Amino acid sequence: MKLLFKQRAFSWFDSYDVYDEAGNTVYTVKGQMAWGKCLKIFDRNENEVATVHQRIFSWLPTFEVYIGEDYAGCVRKEFSFFTPKFTIDFKDWYVDGDFFEWDYSIYEGDGDCKAVISKELWKWTDTYSINVSNPADALPALALVIAIDAEKEQRD
Repeated sequence: MKLLFKQRAFSWFDSYDVYDEAGNTVYTVKGQMAWGKCLKIFDRNENEVATVHQRIFSWLPTFEVYIGEDYAGCVRKEFSFFTPKFTIDFKDWYVDGDFFEWDYSIYEGDGDCKAVISKELWKWTDTYSINVSNPADALPALALVIAIDAEKEQRD
């Protein structure tokens, strides 16, 4: 399953549309006013299905992920000099990627690849392609990509 995660060009808060391979809107991501960054993910029927919320009192950037109302885990930036590293505390997943965070993969603890993410260059806004091997992992993978993008945006 392939998702196209595209930031809207002119929005007051972070706002993204997520499309499937046919160009249909699958998810909409909307930024909310909050202490720290808060991004809510809505399905095509406008039901809130996930949230990525920044923990404001932490030494390094930490983003909590909620699937529905349930806490699913967090993404925490690790201290590193060259290659950005993250601790992912949900679904036994880890991320392996490049220096610019444009191309990376999400793996399960046993080494099974869950998703491959690549940034499409030469686009007006940030656009990521998310290739998910199992459609059931699409929403958690999307939430993870949003958390990493939010941390990167905060750093820039």
